[in-house]
Amino acid sequence: MSYCEHCEGQRFDRARVLRMLRQIRKDLEFTEDLSAEEALDQALQAIRAMDIPHLEWEDTSGEVVH
Repeated sequence: MSYCEHCEGQRFDRARVLRMLRQIRKDLEFTEDLSAEEALDQALQAIRAMDIPHLEWEDTSGEVVH
């Protein structure tokens, strides 16, 4: 099964975000003085800084797997 370019891009971007979150979790593992709100804010800032393009979907063939 193959995915359209839009869905393939979303799968790739999701994987990048998950890797980033895992790295942040690992980096914060030994940080004791960080509240949950501060940790979440740090994660959100890191994800916002990622270059994640928006792909437009065009139905050219009439039948696309999503």
